[in-house]
Amino acid sequence: MNIYISGLSYNTTEADLNDLFSEYGEISSAKVIMDRETGRSRGFAFVEMPDDAAAQKAIDELNGAEFDHKTIAVNVARPREERPRNGGGYNRGGGDRRGGNGGGYNSRRY
Repeated sequence: MNIYISGLSYNTTEADLNDLFSEYGEISSAKVIMDRETGRSRGFAFVEMPDDAAAQKAIDELNGAEFDHKTIAVNVARPREERPRNGGGYNRGGGDRRGGNGGGYNSRRY
């Protein structure tokens, strides 16, 4: 089962999550999500546990618990939604705002 953990301290590491969740059973993976630009934690992570019963017990007992001086939320991870690649729900048509003929001050040939 894939588990989503939010509200994490920015100092929480994957090793910390392994230690926390291993009390409930085997861990397949633990991944703290990092910001691409700053390299700093984004405050959430995913833990994969192969035993669904152990994973559910971890969710039940850790959701709302304090970990590393922060109250964390622990839930079953939902599948990622597909999003448009341009970042919006509609196409704005490129970044050229000059108008139909190339626009601009020197666009006409005299």
